[in-house]
Amino acid sequence: MNCFIAFDQELQNSELPYFFTNPFNYQPHKLCEEASIILQKKLQLNNETRKGKMFGVLVVQQADNTLGFIAAYSGNEGDVISSFPFVPQVFNVTNPNGFFRMGEAELNAINRKVDDLIVSSELHSLRTGFEEKKASAAQQLRTVKENNKKAKQLRDERRRNATDDELKAIIRESQTEKSNLHKLKKQLKVECDVLNEQIAAVEKRVSALKALRKQKSAELQKKLLNHYVFANANGERKSAWDIFKEFNNTVPPAGTGDCAAPKLLQYAYLNKLRPIAMAEFWWGPSPKKEIRKHGYFYPACKSKCEPVLGHMLKGLEIEPEKENDSLELELLYEDESIVIVNKPSGLLSVPGKEMDDSVYTRLQKLYPEATGPMIVHRLDMATSGILVVTKTKGAHEQLQKQFRDKTVKKIYTALLDGIIDGEVGIIELPLRVDLDDRPRQLVDFEYGKPAITSWKVDQKTENYTRILFYPVTGRTHQLRIHAAHHDGLNTPIVGDELYGIKKERLLLHASHIEFKHPATDQIMSFDCPADF
Repeated sequence: MNCFIAFDQELQNSELPYFFTNPFNYQPHKLCEEASIILQKKLQLNNETRKGKMFGVLVVQQADNTLGFIAAYSGNEGDVISSFPFVPQVFNVTNPNGFFRMGEAELNAINRKVDDLIVSSELHSLRTGFEEKKASAAQQLRTVKENNKKAKQLRDERRRNATDDELKAIIRESQTEKSNLHKLKKQLKVECDVLNEQIAAVEKRVSALKALRKQKSAELQKKLLNHYVFANANGERKSAWDIFKEFNNTVPPAGTGDCAAPKLLQYAYLNKLRPIAMAEFWWGPSPKKEIRKHGYFYPACKSKCEPVLGHMLKGLEIEPEKENDSLELELLYEDESIVIVNKPSGLLSVPGKEMDDSVYTRLQKLYPEATGPMIVHRLDMATSGILVVTKTKGAHEQLQKQFRDKTVKKIYTALLDGIIDGEVGIIELPLRVDLDDRPRQLVDFEYGKPAITSWKVDQKTENYTRILFYPVTGRTHQLRIHAAHHDGLNTPIVGDELYGIKKERLLLHASHIEFKHPATDQIMSFDCPADF
């Protein structure tokens, strides 16, 4: 099936970007926006909102220079409109006669055997019998011991006036009781051991089936990932298994290769289409844990797509990251113990894996005589505002304790991308890292850490809400998620590329902090108003 959709004549002569999209940091090109509008109209027409899903568009050029796009969706479900020419899967994992579905059927059969054994009447009867036998044995032993105790008391009374022959008889009685108790213990233990061995035999069968299931699952997964073979612009091909082994020597997570971006690039390479620009957007209801807004554009996921796209983008000129050299670090206050800075948006608090420039490295050069850890707390790279830095180990320990004890008072100013209801409130949504898409965070009431934010509206305009956040806890991305999540304020912060719509910068600013000076115990208060 031909999945290419040509643009109308008006768009055929559009100016094309020089660089291809950096899928992890981009703003949609206008041609991607046009392609998305075409696809979204089709999705709207077919009422494709029952289940939220990530869709992608790739603007491409045919050999005759005809400009158009191809489209895909993440996942391998077949519940998306069949009338639209979405690109196929990189590997048809859903083929009912293929090795993967047959392997799944084998694993399901093992699962059923495991479940049947675990809930079987045989195992239930054995466990019940074992518990009853243990209880009965314990009761028998208690009764015998109580009787022996009473008999001993009677023998002790008889000993007072007993003759030699009577003493010998008393001793034989005592020895007989001890011997009988020992025999009873041994007999009851044998009876319990028999039942226990029968239980262990069934559990051994369960363990063997689970081990077989694990082995079969690993073999099937490896075989599958070796069938996901990805091309790139240089004409090279490599399996998902080999890509991840070279990237970080890990096993690719489930679903690798089924995201929209790899599907789009694969189809383009195999069909001699020149990739121009790419974008992905969410369509439909938001997941319960993640923050995905209907119609918003999002970067590609990290865990599945970063290694794969790292291979697939070879041979394309990728849009470079913006340099941070122009970001100025403003000093607000300094003394012998502390430094207060105004961190600009876009500068890291501490060095990252791929970027050394940070508040820490700059101040390290500025204060080479500093004797202790300098960074006490952090701000997200995208967040601007007040950051407290220490020059000595003692100051660091004292301030760190204040942060740990939650005695430091902080206020953040943010501009929300919409009008919210209410004027004040408290948000309590526990958070944890999204293991499949770092550094994104998830709302998780089972495994998340407590995250609490108080808020107050500062000003409302026609389209925006300026708000003050008073964080009680300090979780990663706490304010950003509490603003964007549908159980929070349901309105992302302006410029939030992870949970909202990317713009020039994130409009979140640490505007106030109050703490005790680590050397003098004097209350220190600093304000740095937001410039938005």
